[in-house]
Amino acid sequence: MWEERAWRRHEDREMVFRVRTSSTGRHWDGFDAFLYEASAGFSEQQFVRHNVSMQIGRPLLVTSRCNGETLRRLQVPGDVKIVPPGVPRVWETESATIKLSMYVSPALMLSTADAMGIDPDRVAIAPQLHVRDPRIEHIGWAVKAEIEAADPLGRLYGDSLGLALAAHLLRAYAPAGASRANARLSRRRLVRVLDFVRDNIASNLSLAELAKIAAVSPSHFKTLFKQSVGMPVHRYVIRRRVEYAAELLAGGDAPLADVALQAGFANQSHMARAMRHVLNVAPARLRSGIGV
Repeated sequence: MWEERAWRRHEDREMVFRVRTSSTGRHWDGFDAFLYEASAGFSEQQFVRHNVSMQIGRPLLVTSRCNGETLRRLQVPGDVKIVPPGVPRVWETESATIKLSMYVSPALMLSTADAMGIDPDRVAIAPQLHVRDPRIEHIGWAVKAEIEAADPLGRLYGDSLGLALAAHLLRAYAPAGASRANARLSRRRLVRVLDFVRDNIASNLSLAELAKIAAVSPSHFKTLFKQSVGMPVHRYVIRRRVEYAAELLAGGDAPLADVALQAGFANQSHMARAMRHVLNVAPARLRSGIGV
């Protein structure tokens, strides 16, 4: 789980880490996240992926050393650090804390750069030891909520968060070129994607899978789909699942739990929450024929 980190002892103050929850097993494409507790102490880390960490716990004094720079500061919730691959970073705290660490793979960064019209050879993100970035903070809190949720929004949503983070890192911290002009999926490609979603509604659909159907990169697909349909792809899939579940409920007597699985929901309660959000009605009301 922590194979990317090379720990070195510093006197008797080596940090101890305990993972609270993570995205492990969710099969996000090129993106992972860990919510963990860290004891007071010292650690030296080097990553093989882009690391974006965000302070979650209460304010505390932190000393960071990276790429020849040393910074001592009060770190408060929402503060962000960005460390690119292969750059050692020393981190020392005077009290225990809670952190969110997000990892973006080189492959995801390169494919996102390609979709944005950026020369991958020019992608170079410098370490940032203390950043207040509202967009990263928004993504970070959304990631935290997703990995803590009993009924997560799913793989498509996780993929979308990873792509949003990669795109923002490239746009804000590696200004190597302009994005391509806005465009939409062709009607033929859009129909192919929508048909695939309909025919595989019970599957754990991924952004990469749908992008392959459209014959574009995942990061480009995310933008094109929203511009073509008017909503993010994960929200569209949830809506289609709700609509399919409503058809099953209105036309049959299968148990609610079975309907939820047939429509691609994690369980019955997940279906009920989505149905109330989209249609403002509980599944039992559709079964009883009361309607919306």
